[in-house]
Amino acid sequence: LGTADTTILRSRTWDRLKFEVEYSLQRGTTANSYLIQADKTALIDPPGESFTEIFLNQLQQCVNVQQLDYVILGHVNPNRMVTLKALLELAPHITFVCSKPGAVALQNALREHQFNIWVPRGDETLDLGRGHHLQFIPIPTPRWPDGLCTYDPQTRILFTDKLFGAHVCGDEIWDENWKRLDEDRRYYYDCLHAAQSRQVETALDKLAPFSAKMYAPGHGPIVRYSLSRFIHDYRQWGQQQTEQDLTVALIYASAYGNTATLAQAIAKGMTKTGIAVESINCEFADSAEIEAAIQRCDGFLIGSPTLGGHMPTQVQTALGIILSTAAKTKLAGVFGSYGWSGEAVDEIESKLQDAGYRLGFEPIRVKFKPDDETIQYCKEVGIEFAQTLKKSKKFRAPKQAVSSAQIDRTAQAVGRIVGSLCVLAAKRGNVSSGVLASWVTQASFNPPGLTIAVAKDWAVESLTHIGDQFVLNILKEGMNVRRHFLQSFAPGEDRFAGLDTEDAENGCPIIKDALAYVECTVKSRMDCGDHWLIYAVVDNGKVLQSTGMTAVHHRKSGSQY
Repeated sequence: LGTADTTILRSRTWDRLKFEVEYSLQRGTTANSYLIQADKTALIDPPGESFTEIFLNQLQQCVNVQQLDYVILGHVNPNRMVTLKALLELAPHITFVCSKPGAVALQNALREHQFNIWVPRGDETLDLGRGHHLQFIPIPTPRWPDGLCTYDPQTRILFTDKLFGAHVCGDEIWDENWKRLDEDRRYYYDCLHAAQSRQVETALDKLAPFSAKMYAPGHGPIVRYSLSRFIHDYRQWGQQQTEQDLTVALIYASAYGNTATLAQAIAKGMTKTGIAVESINCEFADSAEIEAAIQRCDGFLIGSPTLGGHMPTQVQTALGIILSTAAKTKLAGVFGSYGWSGEAVDEIESKLQDAGYRLGFEPIRVKFKPDDETIQYCKEVGIEFAQTLKKSKKFRAPKQAVSSAQIDRTAQAVGRIVGSLCVLAAKRGNVSSGVLASWVTQASFNPPGLTIAVAKDWAVESLTHIGDQFVLNILKEGMNVRRHFLQSFAPGEDRFAGLDTEDAENGCPIIKDALAYVECTVKSRMDCGDHWLIYAVVDNGKVLQSTGMTAVHHRKSGSQY
């Protein structure tokens, strides 16, 4: 990394890792580790068990592992334990450097091992020699309460762990082509940080005084060429969250990370609709923080694992605060994971209903680790909860600085723009979705391409990212298929049940009663307020019925479909 003392070891995979289950884009990832070799040697953020063997083999080529002095951990999670145990076997004398919450997690996970821990306090630094006086910045967030950044003033590298990353695999070590990373960076933020934007903003303030010339994240390219742009983006994305009109408090505890994964997925669904989410990990939040969040929120969700047939003490405390603080008019939700039984979710549901709260969805109970279908279901539940909350609050868009008459005239004029009625059918792995769409138009001849506007709160939106494939079923005049897709679908419900379909070459559903269909691959996306404008190249297509007219959507107003 521009110096003989500092080396990056990039563990790469083009598959999605287990810990990325809530991260539905499948573009692989790099797990970045960093080695500083001075008078003493420090390893920063060793990877998880998917890479343990290959990582240790490569590490041995860079350094005699038995002479390793320190292992610095930006966060501690179960995924890293296999690698940490292997390092301890090779070098029992190593000292782990982590935050205080990280030390507690490490001691619980490695209780059968003897090892050294150092928790830096205040302005304490770690002197590796040759000018490498490492400084440490705690950046706790609900998802990573033990978050710790490391700054090396000698190289001016800031090791940011979960900040400024991207789950994307490639050969590039640096971010020279950072514009191509825009979608991956934004999606990473939306999945991992949008629901904890307040704490991320605090972390940015803590990092601002350090004169870093590059950010070294735990995943993705090293940030060097787009440093100021990336900081600006993080602040802008966070501001977009805090400026939303409605807020949901997402309160949870997570014993093994599974309940936290459900929380992330539900939050992703809510933030898609323009609802701000404030995550609170009640294992690390005090009563005052929980009470303040409950008082200012418009709705709340509470998630819990089941431990010994009950909810953890911290969840019981948070529930007590909710029952004594939250107005009965606030919309509520319950979710949780379990191993052998799920009494905690039942107990929370019962207490909320007995107190008179209205639940926005059927409580979610997930055994062990959630799969792709469960994650998609949770996202759709989040969307439905947010839409229900908006209706209950009679949510309206902000007033525009024009007269009502002018708005009406403009809406009527925009409404005269017509589009063909189609069904957008998308599938990724075992997850599929479909929606009736009319904002469709041809966009290019060579290659043949089209654009389609996809609302951010549509369930299918998460399946229309760059590289995804879909089928656009072009409908004929008549109401059969149109009527099917005009109905409301429950979260996780099969949108194509009852229709005569077959799989296209790209695996997405073709509706046999359609007039024609085209198979498409998404090439780019543009943020357009409450919609994404998708540009896709047509890979294949066929007219299914030689007679019949294309169904067209005529509207009276441009302010609604």
